[in-house]
Amino acid sequence: MIFVRNAEERGHANHGWLDTHHTFSFADYYDPDFMGYRTLRVINEDTVAPNRGFGMHPHRDMEIITYVLGGQVEHRDSMGTEAVIKPGEVQRMSAGTGVVHSEMNNFSEPLHMLQIWVVPSEKGLKPGYEQKAFDVKERQGRFRVVASPDGREGSLTVHQDLVLHGTLLGAGEKAEYALAPGRHAWLQVARGSGTLNGVKVKAGDGVAVSAEDTLVLTAEAPVEALLFDMA
Repeated sequence: MIFVRNAEERGHANHGWLDTHHTFSFADYYDPDFMGYRTLRVINEDTVAPNRGFGMHPHRDMEIITYVLGGQVEHRDSMGTEAVIKPGEVQRMSAGTGVVHSEMNNFSEPLHMLQIWVVPSEKGLKPGYEQKAFDVKERQGRFRVVASPDGREGSLTVHQDLVLHGTLLGAGEKAEYALAPGRHAWLQVARGSGTLNGVKVKAGDGVAVSAEDTLVLTAEAPVEALLFDMA
């Protein structure tokens, strides 16, 4: 079963400095039919103007993944972390018992990123931070693990039964993924267009998948996408 959450149907808000699209209910956008998918709670596509951003604010009991598509984001938090995240890098912050952090675009170019929240397997975890770069060659033409419960293949560690993959496909290129029995998937298309098992998808679309043995993502225009494999 494949269900496409069309990009145009997402929640949308333009605050001037922030242009944001919400795949699932978030902030002032509420849709009872789209409160999340499995343990996925938030996928926001944010474009942040230069020299603007999210000032210090708190989180708790959430796994927060930042995936940068363009520009750079400067991260600071109450754990003492100071870091800049660039395209090709993925960040995971476990809010656990409580973290205060900021995400600022203190640069001259717009920042384009996906902000992803995953419900953790348990509450009250110790807060933590990880950031890793994944070379283009590692993701080209294949699904490369970028986050997993056990940090497999040099991926980030996420505190949930969820494996996140990234892929880059040139026009006409395809990548296949075997989905184990009883598992579910969500594909988030960040750029480009193509088909998933013959179903047309494009930038901004999200795709819920159940009861499919093999997923075949084929690019018509160059694609960048994230695939979540979940219980």
